[in-house]
Amino acid sequence: MSPRLTALAASASGLALLIAAPALAQTAPQADVAAEQAVSIDEIVVTAQRRSENIRDVPFAVTAMNTETLNTLSSGGGDILQLSGRVPSLQVESSNGRYAPRFYIRGLGNVDFDFNASQPVSVVLDDVVLENVYLKGFPLFDVKQVEVLRGPQGTLFGRNTPAGVVKIDTIKPGEDFTGFGSLAYGNYGSTRAEVGVTLPASDTLSVRVAGLWNHRDDWVNNAYDAPFAKKDGKDLGNFDDFAGRIHVAWTPTDRLSTLLTLQARDYEGTGTMNRANVLTKGSNELNDRFDRDTVHYDGGRNNFQKQQTTSQSLQVAYDFGPATLTGVVGSYQGSSAGDGDIDGGVLGDPINSGTVPFPSETGTLTSDLIQNTYELRLSSNGDGPFGWQVGAFYWNERFNLVSGTFNGFGAVAPTVVGDIVQKSDSWSIFGQGRYQVTDALKLTAGVRYTDDSRDFSGRRIIPAGSPSTMLPLANVTKSVGDQQISWDISAVYEVSPDLNLFARVADGYRGPSIQGRITSSDIVTTADSETVMSYETGFKARLWNGRARLNGTVYYYEVSDPQFTAIGGQGNFNQLINAAKGEGYGVEIDGDVYLGAGFSLAGGFAWNHTEIKDQDLLVPICRIPSAGAAPICTPTDPLVTVGTTPRANINGNPFPQAPEYTANLTLNYVRPIGGDAELFVSTDWVLRQDFNLFLYEAVEFRQDSQFEGGLRAGWRDLGRGLEAAAYVRNITDEANVIGAIDFNNLTAFVNEPRMYGVELTKRF
Repeated sequence: MSPRLTALAASASGLALLIAAPALAQTAPQADVAAEQAVSIDEIVVTAQRRSENIRDVPFAVTAMNTETLNTLSSGGGDILQLSGRVPSLQVESSNGRYAPRFYIRGLGNVDFDFNASQPVSVVLDDVVLENVYLKGFPLFDVKQVEVLRGPQGTLFGRNTPAGVVKIDTIKPGEDFTGFGSLAYGNYGSTRAEVGVTLPASDTLSVRVAGLWNHRDDWVNNAYDAPFAKKDGKDLGNFDDFAGRIHVAWTPTDRLSTLLTLQARDYEGTGTMNRANVLTKGSNELNDRFDRDTVHYDGGRNNFQKQQTTSQSLQVAYDFGPATLTGVVGSYQGSSAGDGDIDGGVLGDPINSGTVPFPSETGTLTSDLIQNTYELRLSSNGDGPFGWQVGAFYWNERFNLVSGTFNGFGAVAPTVVGDIVQKSDSWSIFGQGRYQVTDALKLTAGVRYTDDSRDFSGRRIIPAGSPSTMLPLANVTKSVGDQQISWDISAVYEVSPDLNLFARVADGYRGPSIQGRITSSDIVTTADSETVMSYETGFKARLWNGRARLNGTVYYYEVSDPQFTAIGGQGNFNQLINAAKGEGYGVEIDGDVYLGAGFSLAGGFAWNHTEIKDQDLLVPICRIPSAGAAPICTPTDPLVTVGTTPRANINGNPFPQAPEYTANLTLNYVRPIGGDAELFVSTDWVLRQDFNLFLYEAVEFRQDSQFEGGLRAGWRDLGRGLEAAAYVRNITDEANVIGAIDFNNLTAFVNEPRMYGVELTKRF
């Protein structure tokens, strides 16, 4: 069966199981039928509109992942990249290891690998936006729920949300002494220890303390005898990730509540492992050079990474009776460093590395970030027919990146140094109102005014004695800014207590951008603001006496001046461009069902079609060794010669990293064994089909089907709060290409290997 048919069959099978669920129950002994029919799936409450409500009442597509799902995905040391494909239309990838992930919703995202890149998907952690990709990799621990809001969210969540929002809510302090501790150990020395404890100090004061330690040993051998190799057979693959959080909740009166949050992270480990020439010209399959356990690096210092971040936030809410005033102040600080053998091989080693025409080693010498956010909201209270909220928001950021390129072979000093500073400011005012027109019909409308500005300055330094032929670059400055109005109008119609229909029209906006990798090029590029007009309609249903849930959405959007990043080609740098138009449309389905006899099923499917619409848009292709020579890859786009260099016409191409088909499926089984004890087993699978790695299309960089599955099984005693489990992630040890490099050779990097182990958890 073809991968496309496999994805469709998986989704069709899930729907068939939903339809067949009542029949399955009827096959059970008659005495058990009543008990089976009494089982219902839990209601899901979300805060996608900055207020708590049933997910069926939200007038756009939103999917929530609970603590159990997140814990399963984190087994074996998984990070935020494991969210990819777990809900319809969500893609997450990174070429920066375990930080700086890139998010895509419905195909909209940004493949730019630099830390100062902007994204059209926002990540919001405990009501504080994580604007910079530098922050979006903060580890998930002690999390209550993750909500994925699809489509423009500019009214309530502000700038850079035309694709959607990933909203993360951690567990907050409560009135009771509760908590948990878990410890997992697996192959490669993988160790994950997590703890979360609520400590009520008084009737008005409560504290939640949570922490994480995530570890893995080195498991990859650098077969090249580099000066920095550890000489013990294992040089790369390790990481140590320490993170902690303290919530302090103080409620001195029935009207006033406060929440102080302090967080910190200290991470050190191996970055992305590029592998030279593991793709063969004319094929997108990994060749015989690919070996999970071995690389050949003459640079990169074992691809080390370091990052430290701290944050502080304060939320204060006062209930005036008719309305509640909420203020949120947040601040993040961070620093990082790292290095990488970008070409992924050794110059002059054609057998193991293939052709590596020149060594490419780049690194972050230092990077420092300060982000501050301020938000004030006034929201109506009560259950009257009219509700509203208004507010103001301010965000500013200062990011300083000092990067370097090296000449390989263990060079201890950079040959070129680039020093950039980017300062960004954004302020906005917003409002939203909802009106219950009839008992069945509710209308919602919102509007936001945003003012953005961004300033960039950079200089290039050539250290004394450097062999580089590049020239120093005096301070280069660029500034961009814009003002936009975003809005949305939506309706929810209750056909019955178990079926809602919804429709939404929304206008989204991403602010202008600047990019300049001045260690590799003199070019500093800018991109104008992009705007998105989105239309979607669908249904949200509970079926069969609450034993099943099914949601479906059909959407269409058009992007004016979409921002894209042309990566690589003839050099290791990014260039921002605007296309004339972009278009996307598709179908999303997700749901879950209790099948009976202890079985439950959850899954989702998405078909996403994206298309660049610009007849004159040309971008660089993969490296051309010399004038008149054939490129190292096999472009399938029409080529146009500009000067002496071919360019690809990308009109009609899909957006990069935008799978046309995605599907996910989770099957759970629980069997009581007496008292409060039970056995459980769960298997989950995700599939991605048909996507490009770059803006241009080439045989080597067009990915067909990719899938990955996991299994978790064990025993738990609900009365004593004990759980013991065994897990396997990437159970079939798939090697899926998640990114490539085209400016030097046919280098690629892949997903995590098979991870397995055991886990013990105690809850109280």
